[in-house]
Amino acid sequence: MNGVQWIIFGFIIQIVHFLGTWKLYKAAGEAPWKAIIPVYNAIIFFKIIHRPKWWVFLLFLPVINLMMFMVLWIDTVKHFGKNKSIDSVLAVLTLGFYIYTINYQTDPKYISNKKEISRSIFSEWIGSIVFAVVAATFVHNYFFQPYIIPTGSLEKSLLIGDFLFVSKFHYGARIPTTTIAFPMVHDTLPLVNSRSYLNKPQLPYLRLPRIQKIKRNDIVVFNWPADTVRRFFVKEAGVKKPLDKKSNYVKRCVGIAGDTLEIVGGFVHINGVKNVLPDRARVLFNFKAYNSKGVSSRKLLDLGIRDFYRKFRIENISQNSYAQLTPYLLGTQDNSQGNFIVITSHKGLPIELVRSLGLRVSEILEKSKDLNLTIKEAENLKKQNFIDSIIQKNQKTKTPNSSFFPNKIPFDWNNDNFGPIFIPKAGASVDLNLDNLPLYKKIIVDYEKNKLETDGNTILINGKKSSQYKFKMNYYWMMGDNRHRSEDSRYWGFVPEDHIVGKPVFIWFSIDGINDGIRNWKIRWDRVFSTVGGPGKRVSYFPYFVVLIVIWQSYVYFRKRKSKKQN
Repeated sequence: MNGVQWIIFGFIIQIVHFLGTWKLYKAAGEAPWKAIIPVYNAIIFFKIIHRPKWWVFLLFLPVINLMMFMVLWIDTVKHFGKNKSIDSVLAVLTLGFYIYTINYQTDPKYISNKKEISRSIFSEWIGSIVFAVVAATFVHNYFFQPYIIPTGSLEKSLLIGDFLFVSKFHYGARIPTTTIAFPMVHDTLPLVNSRSYLNKPQLPYLRLPRIQKIKRNDIVVFNWPADTVRRFFVKEAGVKKPLDKKSNYVKRCVGIAGDTLEIVGGFVHINGVKNVLPDRARVLFNFKAYNSKGVSSRKLLDLGIRDFYRKFRIENISQNSYAQLTPYLLGTQDNSQGNFIVITSHKGLPIELVRSLGLRVSEILEKSKDLNLTIKEAENLKKQNFIDSIIQKNQKTKTPNSSFFPNKIPFDWNNDNFGPIFIPKAGASVDLNLDNLPLYKKIIVDYEKNKLETDGNTILINGKKSSQYKFKMNYYWMMGDNRHRSEDSRYWGFVPEDHIVGKPVFIWFSIDGINDGIRNWKIRWDRVFSTVGGPGKRVSYFPYFVVLIVIWQSYVYFRKRKSKKQN
């Protein structure tokens, strides 16, 4: 909806409110004309139903206002003598139009004394739930939102199973653009797996004032610009989602608006200088380790190295035993029943299960092994006597492809050698030609809503010949720290500022093996109650929190005990 349409919609709402309540205003001792004045009518109406005036503010918050309307409808019928549970139900089910039946009574009776209004257990129960949801939704939308890390794209900086609090106010809380949606649910209702929102009406993009700008190398939560899926890992027709209902991603912002970014040999360079990462960043690269006698998985695990594959030979596999091993397998290779080779993660095969099945299993010692390591881990591994050599793997060959941004031939960029590319900044201009148009076409058309055409060598924007384009928004370049296992800006390009959700600030819980079943869960105590960013080594503040709780509870206990003695 555009501005004019919203004005018309607001005018219709005022008319509906006036026609349904003007006699109620009069019965409550207020002039009927007050029911038609926008905002002022809400202030007077809250006075009539004995609710605080500041609640008017909540009526202008998308999603929250829908729940507030339910409260107002129920309160209204009660203040005019309709105290039964069925009256409250009818008020909600009719979207407030039940109030018309009261308004057009011959002589509506107003209960001015709040104490005389009887409230059923049902209405009290509903009211408590609604207010709890309103409060939680307010915090969820404008202050903090909990998230969980589901994939390893930021390993080892953030781990799978980290439970985060993401601040909405650091970068400025974004007003929800979707006005009708189920509270505290993203795009899909749980259990029923249906859409949790209506596509229309939509509010224009609006963000509250920020307390800080996005800084280079910040970890940022944002809406995935290329999102066309309703459910991940399910093949289905693409969907077009509202801005605030696109899937949430978390990556590191390695390039901010105005930067020129280039990836050389796997390392990010900004404005010609190699990017310096913060203390807690643990960027992973692909390496290949060699040993003429075979690279030992056990010794790698002893060094704390986890992200690699293992191969096992099984001499007496059967269909039954294979079925029981399947949850632990990533694949099989060159198999016969007497020489069955399986591929697993670094965890290998459960020893207890292998023994119970009576299998003869031996690990294949490969002379080379692909590893996902930080530079520090690679340097440490080079010093080990069970490693002959270790080499960083880079995609050095650049061939025209459509896999990497801008997903057009003849661009030949890849994971490790990419760019240079200018990251657009609001107010900045770029010279346009047919060669670089693919880099900025999505911005011009999809993000900044222009009409773009080409006529031979001529570029037309909104029907006018254009050799330059001036950007309206800031854009960012997001990458995962797990560089070869992250779908990020290298694949789908820039992230517009209106897609920014918030800043992860706190890890309140962390589970190792969260995807392996509850029996295999292990709490990472060193990460519980720790900050996401900051200098130096990560510190868990959980022990300090426990001490504070003990002190507080002790104080409360002795205070109560002292009070009892005095009585």
